[in-house]
Amino acid sequence: MNPKLKEKMHESLTAVLPITLIVLLLSIILVPIDIGAMSVFLAGAVLLVIGMGFFQLGAEMSMTPLGEGIGATMSHCKHVIAIAVIGFLMGTIITISEPDLQVLAEQVPAIPNFTLIITVAIGVGIFLAIAILRILLQIRLSTILVICYIFTIGVSFFVPRSFIAVAFDSGGVTTGPMTVPFIMAMGVGLASVRSDKNAASDSFGLVALSSIGPILAVLLLGIFYTPQDTVYEVATMNHITTTMDAAAEFLSGFPRYFSEVAISLMPVFAVFAVFQLITRRYKRIQTIRLVIGFVYTYFGLVLFLCGVNVGFAPVGSSIGEMLASAGASEWLLIPIGMLIGYYIVKAEPAIQILNKQVDGVTNGAISASAMNACMSIGVSISVGLAMFRVITGIPIYYIIIPGYIIALTLSFFVPKIFIGIAFDSGGVASGPMTTTFLLPLSIGACNGVGGNIMTDAFGVVALVALTPLIAIQIMGLSYKIKISGETEKKKEEKKASILLFEEEWYA
Repeated sequence: MNPKLKEKMHESLTAVLPITLIVLLLSIILVPIDIGAMSVFLAGAVLLVIGMGFFQLGAEMSMTPLGEGIGATMSHCKHVIAIAVIGFLMGTIITISEPDLQVLAEQVPAIPNFTLIITVAIGVGIFLAIAILRILLQIRLSTILVICYIFTIGVSFFVPRSFIAVAFDSGGVTTGPMTVPFIMAMGVGLASVRSDKNAASDSFGLVALSSIGPILAVLLLGIFYTPQDTVYEVATMNHITTTMDAAAEFLSGFPRYFSEVAISLMPVFAVFAVFQLITRRYKRIQTIRLVIGFVYTYFGLVLFLCGVNVGFAPVGSSIGEMLASAGASEWLLIPIGMLIGYYIVKAEPAIQILNKQVDGVTNGAISASAMNACMSIGVSISVGLAMFRVITGIPIYYIIIPGYIIALTLSFFVPKIFIGIAFDSGGVASGPMTTTFLLPLSIGACNGVGGNIMTDAFGVVALVALTPLIAIQIMGLSYKIKISGETEKKKEEKKASILLFEEEWYA
């Protein structure tokens, strides 16, 4: 097996295995699941591991080089408007192919899949263009974040409640395995547009601002799009009695995902083809590698979505509904959710990479183990709060608004480098496992307690995505306090390590 593919498969297995084991334990102790459904769940888990492995390798082979190439070309363009337009188009096109967004769209009953995906994609495109202009105009990241979030929360007061939680979830799912590598790679080229000392630090924030766009776009959609009598259909599977029944369940889903994924990836491949024809940037071997990357991405995405929608989501939804329907045991959703949240963040490869990078930039002042503990506890609390919302029906405002006030306030007191890292990393915690299992679990539980799916169940992704904004900045504040009493020589060493980190982050 290709060593790189083997590495990606291992990362995927590490992400999926904890949730699989927790489900097996729950099915033995609390919520019995029939053998047929469990066999489909396990088969779905295998497809998730294989699909995520191929998809991540494919995205690395195709999205990252394409993003770097477009970013480098943009850096030579002298027309600011042209750069912004390119940013808008690329943000829109890449987001359409984001697997986490497609999974979310499948779960939302009030909005047709295509409508939600296009709305979110346009939101990302507009705010990616704004993020690029911020870099070129040298506007402080914390200032524009405060303005954007105040405006977004202000708009939300004029939107039906049924759209608010979904809107904030949309911001979390767009920072996924397809979008982030591409946008971060574009930053490599954008960083070279400016030559001043703050250029590298100011290049952080592309992902942070891009994740605001979907929130605002879905909120605005809610003002104009008001469906009536929306009913959520809980994900279910046919009665499974034999292995042939289980295989038939998946085979019936493959044709749909083969066509849907082809339609999603076609615009991205077209961009690559046009870009290569115009610039001739990639040599023959590089072009072949990119094409192979697209093939890996395609088949990985098909396997991933089929595994999620046929195997994972129905079982997650069933477990949530059975727990919530069992009377007093509905409160077990909170500790169970917290346990799942704790292990989900530990299994997310992007978070482990982030923790090591923060350890490096602070020369061990903030260790990877401390970051790991902080993130795990933070996400665990976030999921616990999401389950509490499901049971009690409290508005998401009561958690989101104080959370963003804390995060935005901290941004004026922590070192600049930590602001960009924190807000850019807001989506790494809400990875594929959050969308594929926690969201269906939340929806099933909400259905079990007889709550409102749109207002009470959605919001779990948004709460998980909020955690890094606060956790990383608290660590940054701790770092600032630690170095405040150091000698000038040590401070200069720290600054040098930060500059090195900035370069490695984009490399």
